[in-house]
Order: sequence, then C-alpha cells, then structure tokens
Amino acid sequence: MAAPTRISPPKSAPTRARSGESRTGVPSNTIITSRENHWLKTFRATFRSTKPEDNRIALEGPHLVAEAIRSGLRIETILASSSGERHLPALQRELDHPTLILRTTDKLFDSLASTETPQGIAALARAPEYKLEDLLHAADSLIIVLVAAQNPGNVGAILRSAEAFGATGIIATRGTAHPYSPKALRASSGSSLRLPILAELAPTIALTQLRVSGLQILAASASQNPAARRPDELDLRAPFALLIGNEGAGLPPDIERSADALIRIQVAAPVESLNAAVAASLILYEAARQRRAKS
Repeated sequence: MAAPTRISPPKSAPTRARSGESRTGVPSNTIITSRENHWLKTFRATFRSTKPEDNRIALEGPHLVAEAIRSGLRIETILASSSGERHLPALQRELDHPTLILRTTDKLFDSLASTETPQGIAALARAPEYKLEDLLHAADSLIIVLVAAQNPGNVGAILRSAEAFGATGIIATRGTAHPYSPKALRASSGSSLRLPILAELAPTIALTQLRVSGLQILAASASQNPAARRPDELDLRAPFALLIGNEGAGLPPDIERSADALIRIQVAAPVESLNAAVAASLILYEAARQRRAKS
C-alpha cells in the first residue's frame, strides 16, 4: 500500500497564522461560529460528495474516526462540536502525527453532518491508494468485484462481510457506489478503511486483469439459470474473484456469461433472490468454511 501523504488545506486557507492562531487562522480554543468558514465548507462539500474529491474522504462519528487512525490513514483535521468534544482526548491519544483540531457549535456541526443523529465528531483524511498487486495474496486470493451495485449501504455491508470472511480485496467497477462515500463508509463499520480497494475500473478491464493474474471468475447469479451451482457444490479453496451485481437486476448478461461458473443461493418460493449483501455474505461464509477445513 502506498503511504498516504498529507493534503494541503483549501486554497482559501491563509498560509501564515498570526500569534495565538492555528494554521487555519482560527484562534486556538475558539469555536467556529460562521457557516462560511472555509473548513466547514470543506467538510460540508466532502460529506455531500458520492466519491472522494482530490482523494479526500470525510468520516463521521468517534468509532469511524478512531478506525481511520488505527488503519494508518493520514488525518488532515478533526472537527468536534460542543457536545462531541468529550471524544477528543481518546482520539488524540491514538494519533501519531500532528493533526489540526477544530471546534464548532452543535448547530453548525449538525448542518454539515451526514447522519440524522450526529455524534459531534468528524474528520477529513486522505483515502488510501492501492494497486491490483495489493489485492492478490497468492493461493489465498479472494477478490469481490462489484458491478453496478448502486446502493452504498449494500456496498458497505458487503465490505464488512468481505473482511470478516477473509477476502483479500475489493474492486468497485464504474457505476458502483463508491466504497469511500460517507454512507458506504458507515455501513462498512471501518472495513473499507482496512481492505485494499480499487474503484472506477471498467468491468471488462477488471476481469481481464484478474484472469491474467490466474483467478477463477465466479458470478453470483440472480437468474433461474440451471447451470448455477450452490456455493457448497463448488471448490472455493482456490484463488477466485466473485462478481456481485446490481441489487435489482443482478449482473449484466454479458458479464455473467463471461464467468467460469455461476453461483446461486437457493431460496423458497415466492422469493426470487436475496439482497446483494446477504447473498455475498453467504457465499463468502462458505468460502471461509472450505478454506478453514483445508488448513
């Protein structure tokens, strides 16, 4: 994994601080009270974005911020509301590099937060950057490939299961909700900060690279294709990539046809298929079971 580098403050930030001020021009221990403050604008814009801008991600809540610190992300700044300040001492003890600490009112924090019940702590960090080689672990490679999975909550839930059951990386192809979007980050409960992730690849390019790397391509099928097998009917001990499609439509037909084998979770009528995150979790669990038995 490439070492994250510190990102510079927004262009509107002053380059020199006067005596008694932090580098942002906000006097030390002073609460930001203006909605137009450049740092609050930056937090607001990053929380509103569906993917990282300038490789910057926004994290909300003491748990997610702490997970980012423990995962080695470079934290640019931490923002605390009046009611969230109680979390600062614990977070500061986790930090291993100088980090700008900002404070604001509960009202202003609530106006930029991405949750309905904000906890008063947020941070800006540099998203980690990976190459395909970071996702490959020789004989243990297990890569999840998300194709047009548009629900960020499902994407985050899949990442959480992927880490829990031993996946070695995630590829979120173009058209998939970004794993570093605020909703996906929260749903992953920190897993997206630890798993190697590649995003915005074209599906065909991703499949070509995985085949060249020697991985079998398996597709989770939402159709009634009789060729689809149950997870326990396949050997999931060898390196493979698992394709997961859209929550409603499943995988595009051409992508599904390109797979080496199809997997389907059998369900009772009249249910036709499972939520993408649930289906992925069941397949990953079976892969983990087989791999534990092998060792």
